[in-house]
Amino acid sequence: MQFWFQLRRCLAFIPLCIGGLYIAWAEPAVGQALGTAENVVLITLDGLRPEEMFTGADERLMIEELGVKEPAVLKEKFWRESAEERREVLLPFLWGKVLGGEAWLAGDPQHESSVRVTNGMYFSYPGYNELLSGFADPAVNSNAKKYNENTTVLEWLNRKPDYQGRVAAYCSWDVFPFIINDRRSQIPVNAGWSKLTVGDAARLEGLNFVAENLFREWDGVRYDAFTTSGAIEELRTNQPRVLFVSLGETDDWAHAGRYDRYLITAQQNDYFIKQLWEETQKMEQYRDKTTFIIACDHGRGDGREGWKSHGALLPGSENIWLIAFGTSVKRSGLDQGGQYQQAQVAATVAAAIGLDFTQSDAKIAPPLPLFGNP
Repeated sequence: MQFWFQLRRCLAFIPLCIGGLYIAWAEPAVGQALGTAENVVLITLDGLRPEEMFTGADERLMIEELGVKEPAVLKEKFWRESAEERREVLLPFLWGKVLGGEAWLAGDPQHESSVRVTNGMYFSYPGYNELLSGFADPAVNSNAKKYNENTTVLEWLNRKPDYQGRVAAYCSWDVFPFIINDRRSQIPVNAGWSKLTVGDAARLEGLNFVAENLFREWDGVRYDAFTTSGAIEELRTNQPRVLFVSLGETDDWAHAGRYDRYLITAQQNDYFIKQLWEETQKMEQYRDKTTFIIACDHGRGDGREGWKSHGALLPGSENIWLIAFGTSVKRSGLDQGGQYQQAQVAATVAAAIGLDFTQSDAKIAPPLPLFGNP
């Protein structure tokens, strides 16, 4: 065990060194255009692999030995002969946006596009820290409930007069109050099985009653339907200018070895994103004024056992994907040949609304080149 621990620690530093060079190549030209949106919604899907994003359901994993209760039913729902058909049936809303020229999607190896995690650990807390703070931090090396010493882009925005009290987070995993450091940042973070408190009283009563009396598969991760419902109530009630929504079930069903529920949850997440988007389009505060950015915290391994987990010793765990659409996003379709990193998400969130997060710390990776001429 000690050998593997030391090996993992050593491996963790290799991508960080490479990452320093990578920021140098990825850095945009001085004066790169910033976005003109008034609001931004950042959504994460925990551990959803690029394999499913770009090629849909994996036939090798749709078997009883991997927890699939009814393989024939699952194949009827998700299996199609071509990768294009499989990915569209799995994630119809997101792929509809991409194919309709309304969204930009990066990370497809078939188009020599990559989005990589640079923290070298390839699990959740280090990934979310990198994604929200704009850089990998070797001191963030566990999923323990420790308050994050790094300033996330959410906290940085919440300090600004135009955004103070207009930033909110709804997360399925109960570690997020520590990742976002709600104690210091003063951002309301509704996470785990916390009661929903913002919104229509009757709807909240019903949602909280069900949540309190429903069988819980995990103590620290609530079902994504409750997280999404809380986020929608937040939009309707407080109209935040920055909203972070983190959905978690895909990762937990994968760890449980349930490929059927992993796929079903991925499709549900696609529907939840559609609900959030459509909610914003009903409201004057958000319609034609909002950018959506969607990413994930890590990839996963491959094969009958490898897909269930992720980490420094599982190749593929470093590979993720990114989607952006909405106001001021100038690129669309499948990215061709771009090389990006997870750390760029934080500055991209700020850039979408015309702000430069990189000025606050030299370690922060530059934004993705989404807002200038394509």
